[in-house]
Amino acid sequence: MTTSTQAPATVPGTSVPGAKGHTDGAWAPIQTRSERARSYDPADFELPTGREVNWKHTPIDRIAPLLEDAAGTTGAVSFAISGADAVEVGPKRVGDSPRGEVFTPEDRPAAIAWQQATEATHLRIPADIELVEPVVVDITGNGADGRSALAHAHLIIEAAPNARGVVLLRHRGEAHFAENVEIIVRDGAHLTVITVQEWSDASVHAASHQARVDRDGTLRHIVVSFGGGLVRINPSVELAGPGSQGQLYGLSYSDSGQHLESQVYLFHKGRDTRGDVLYKGALQGAGARSVWIGDVLIGPDAVGTDSYEANRNLVLTDGARAESIPNLEIETGDIRGAGHASATGRFDDEQLFYLQSRGISEQEARRLVVIGFLSDIVQRIGIPALETELHAAIELELQEGAPE
Repeated sequence: MTTSTQAPATVPGTSVPGAKGHTDGAWAPIQTRSERARSYDPADFELPTGREVNWKHTPIDRIAPLLEDAAGTTGAVSFAISGADAVEVGPKRVGDSPRGEVFTPEDRPAAIAWQQATEATHLRIPADIELVEPVVVDITGNGADGRSALAHAHLIIEAAPNARGVVLLRHRGEAHFAENVEIIVRDGAHLTVITVQEWSDASVHAASHQARVDRDGTLRHIVVSFGGGLVRINPSVELAGPGSQGQLYGLSYSDSGQHLESQVYLFHKGRDTRGDVLYKGALQGAGARSVWIGDVLIGPDAVGTDSYEANRNLVLTDGARAESIPNLEIETGDIRGAGHASATGRFDDEQLFYLQSRGISEQEARRLVVIGFLSDIVQRIGIPALETELHAAIELELQEGAPE
């Protein structure tokens, strides 16, 4: 591993962010995730207009505070780390390894957060250690009365060779928050990273998660978004080492006026890699929105790959809308299998009829269908207390959305 004293301003080959060249000298918008420009300098990313492929599903006016290259408000967000007795915790400035080993911003909020977060927090699970309890990072926005404070952060989560552990990020309170999360899974390590968004309705949260998984390593990455006015979580996972695995799961529940978005990228780079992507969402209320864009790239050297991605959305009321776009690129024919799927719809009338025919009221039948639909993701979390809490949150959402 080579450590540089300063990260390069722009990744080679991306001197024209957001565009790619053709032999006739013309330029066309970047369409695939793998070709997007990446840079540590916010000036290399123009202010989005909403026509760009990676911004056209995001309400630009609402995310505007995170597009301005401005310093954050002192004390806007506070951090508390618990359960880290066996974990090494320390600050990392730009140029301090392993900051930047995996992470390179691919949009403007991430580049701004890279520059503004002068000290990153580094959590390292030592080699051959298995954590008994999850490491919990509580992130609390300290805005109030609809006046959300601006904050930026960069977090590095590293699992050393053959380490095993769970890191849980919990976001509460009120803030305008741009967050970078850099995840490194070394050889033979097994890491679970869970990010839970429980913000107030006035909060705006844009997070860029970038991960690399080395030989025989496994990353389970889970996104749970319930709170926040606008939440945009973009995970990017590179299965770099032979035999590496990535399990990317997501759960969202969008209420009236909420915009919950995830743009997921899984890059099969090494041979014999395994990928499983499943995001599920429920929506209710006027103006409830969810966006899921899934990109899977199977590279030319990723022989023996087995990969599948899917997104499922359940629209509970009129006025709610889910956008779902799965994409799959395959650059080698020597794979075990690859596929993608997407489905968005209302209640299954046959399921409701079956339950009602057995004496269950329509309202209770609808509740059972929604809980069963979302529990598929909840049960994959592996933290009983959090699973119980999320089941209760789903019940509360259903009660608040039930007709009077």
